Amino acid sequence: MNTPILSSTFLLTLLLAVGLFFFIRASVKDRTEQLTFVSDSPEDSILEELQTYFDGRSYRVATVDAADRQVTFEGFVRPSWFLAIFLTLLAAVGMLCLGLVLSMLLPQGGNLFLGLIVLSPLAGVFYWKNAGRTEQVRLKVEANPQSESKESQNLITVTGHRDELAVLKQNLGLPSA
Repeated sequence: MNTPILSSTFLLTLLLAVGLFFFIRASVKDRTEQLTFVSDSPEDSILEELQTYFDGRSYRVATVDAADRQVTFEGFVRPSWFLAIFLTLLAAVGMLCLGLVLSMLLPQGGNLFLGLIVLSPLAGVFYWKNAGRTEQVRLKVEANPQSESKESQNLITVTGHRDELAVLKQNLGLPSA
């Protein structure tokens, strides 16, 4: 092949390798969000229901702030075997492509560049070490100041990992504020 084709292929492969690096790094990024729900139930009933829900999800009460009417739950989130294996496979394919392009660009190196595949398990190890961590979910219940009905409504503000909030929203079936 001629040099312009090889150099442009190398540049594109290098850009893809950089993208893969940032994708692997983003797999352990903190994704904390905040959701607000509206409920007609009394505050004690809401807190009891949410306590039962989070107990079932292996969270425990970490702190209770009675002045701010806020409860903090803590739970350990385990890393996913599937995602660790998937990231390792993606890294292996990326390193294989980079090694192939480098071996064509620099033929005097032989197949030495294909040895880059040996680095691919580092992606799974990186994910496994950094993804398993203690997550916090903060819960605050307060009266809805904009309630138009005669019955009192409560606003439930939940701050936590976006995946946990999605499951909470699905299981509780409360309308968002």
